Amino acid sequence: MDYIKGTIYTGLSDLEQAEAMLMGIGIDSLEVGDPRDIEDLMNKKNEYDWDYVDSKVMAQADSEPYVSFYLSDDEEGKRLDAAAEKLAAEQSAEGKSWRYVREVVCDDDWKDKWKEYFKPAHITDRVVVKPTWEPYTPAEGELVIEIDPGAAFGTGTHPTTTGCITLMEKFLRPGMSVLDVGCGSGILSIAAGLMKAGDVLGIEIDPVAVEIGKENVELNGLSSIVRVQEGDLTKGVDYKADIVVANLMADLVKMLTGDVKRHMKQGGVYISSGILLELKDELCEFIEGCGFEIVDVYENEKDGGWCAIAAKLK
Repeated sequence: MDYIKGTIYTGLSDLEQAEAMLMGIGIDSLEVGDPRDIEDLMNKKNEYDWDYVDSKVMAQADSEPYVSFYLSDDEEGKRLDAAAEKLAAEQSAEGKSWRYVREVVCDDDWKDKWKEYFKPAHITDRVVVKPTWEPYTPAEGELVIEIDPGAAFGTGTHPTTTGCITLMEKFLRPGMSVLDVGCGSGILSIAAGLMKAGDVLGIEIDPVAVEIGKENVELNGLSSIVRVQEGDLTKGVDYKADIVVANLMADLVKMLTGDVKRHMKQGGVYISSGILLELKDELCEFIEGCGFEIVDVYENEKDGGWCAIAAKLK
């Protein structure tokens, strides 16, 4: 089977932006090549951190920074591939050193190889994301999300997901309703269901993601609580919730925040993420300008530097 490997080469300062923008167009299973990681590796803090570093690893210190991803060679994969190429071209036209390279590779096993690296992972202290093919015995009080993300919709281990779930744990109470905007593989919707939300609606513009989300909801036995449907928040969605969560990216958060108010119950909380720390103040100011009061901000200075923002209507 053929698959598409896309790579955006950038300058060091643009790596995080490239990652965020690819996530924004629906590609969030990413491989990031950052030469600075080698420097961090070499500056070991403990004698036992490593004993030997292969020369191939050392060679990466001089490599060009990049973000890569893998797509199936079908209509959906080609759509995402074209969107990524356009994204890189637009940034290049603005004077940035972005370059897009596409490879078509034949490997009948490629879809399963990534599964070797997807293991049960704590998203927060009590929420665990577990792939369907891996055994896991939960500790008392842990909430386990069973997930089969598919090749293009993420595993839930990105720090933006951690931010959203952390704030959901703080503000979501049993029986509340939740609207998950851009639900992807359904991780946030499922987390809300496991937190005893009374009703959850996940909306997603990508029909393939909708089917994956529905399958994952069923895997977790939450079909009576969680619904996933194709839709656009700005039109055709008639639903009001106690919690609105949007794990997208800064530009999309700005685009949708004005419409979020129409979908919130009195006293509701709006949680947004996919926001780089360097854009935190700008987004907080923007959200406040839309009639909200910022009530909490989750910050992750590691893993690329991301934040999630919780706000209430004034």
